[in-house]
Amino acid sequence: PHPPLPMAALSLLLLAAASAASASAPNARTELRSRCVSPQLRALRSSSLSTFNAEPRRMTRSYVEMPKVGEKFEVNLEKPIGIGFARGNDGRPYVIKLDPRKGNVDERIEVGDKLTKISASFGDDVWPAENFGQVMYAIKTRVGGLYFEVEKRDGDMSFLEFDSRDQDFRKERRGGNYGAGTREVQMKNYITSKENERVRNEVFNDGLDLYSNGDYENAIFKFEDVLGMEPPNYVGDNFARITPMYEVASYNIACCYSKLKNTNAGLDALKDAMNAGFDDFEKIRSADGLKELRELAPEKFNKLIDRFDEPVFDPKLVEGFKNFFGIGKN
Repeated sequence: PHPPLPMAALSLLLLAAASAASASAPNARTELRSRCVSPQLRALRSSSLSTFNAEPRRMTRSYVEMPKVGEKFEVNLEKPIGIGFARGNDGRPYVIKLDPRKGNVDERIEVGDKLTKISASFGDDVWPAENFGQVMYAIKTRVGGLYFEVEKRDGDMSFLEFDSRDQDFRKERRGGNYGAGTREVQMKNYITSKENERVRNEVFNDGLDLYSNGDYENAIFKFEDVLGMEPPNYVGDNFARITPMYEVASYNIACCYSKLKNTNAGLDALKDAMNAGFDDFEKIRSADGLKELRELAPEKFNKLIDRFDEPVFDPKLVEGFKNFFGIGKN
């Protein structure tokens, strides 16, 4: 056996081995990747690898300067967007959800921010975002990119109308206390929810009147308002998480787009309605409200319906069976 090396010599030996290993690592990594990517990607991998080896091993993120509270900023996004909106107590749209998996978002936008301007449904005009339903209509019908002017609110959620002391009394109850303050807040929130329900019914009925009079565009605005007024954390008697009014309003929006002969927006609205739980498939297949969708886009319409209500028998197979046996022929 060799006598133990002096500590200084051992340190130099380990340092040399580490340097040799780090020098050979990039070549080994490049050779391994060259076996599992196409020639077109190989050049991209090589350039990315050289950048990776030249920089320190850390995650990098571009710095975005966040606007100050109350400051307005402009945003341009291509559809689809991953931003969800709710109707505030002033009738305006507020950001309620951000989901990059569903579409494009902007890093400066946060939940609670308010929309102040929106690109019109077509052309270069810009609308003031004063009406929730109109904003939703513009987002869904515009072809191409979307322009927003957004006001920074730093997560302020007071637009949901419930008493700001709500969280305090929840903590109080969890601690085993139930005082006059708790009862006061509960009663106030109950009265607010009932008032919201009354206003929502009025808006829904206004939409029905507009639809009956053939004013389909403004009817969409009203029904979109109904969707935006969906109560948070709703649980029905059957444990449904979506109100029946939301389901019907979504279906009515599809009917409005059908009457306007906007098939793409109509099919999207019909899909949203069925996702929300609207399952009167006989009505969907026969009602006059969706007549234009069925006539203008029959294949897309039937394909969409069959996803939610798959027929027991294939219609083409039934028709072939009738033709083979001469059923229905004179």
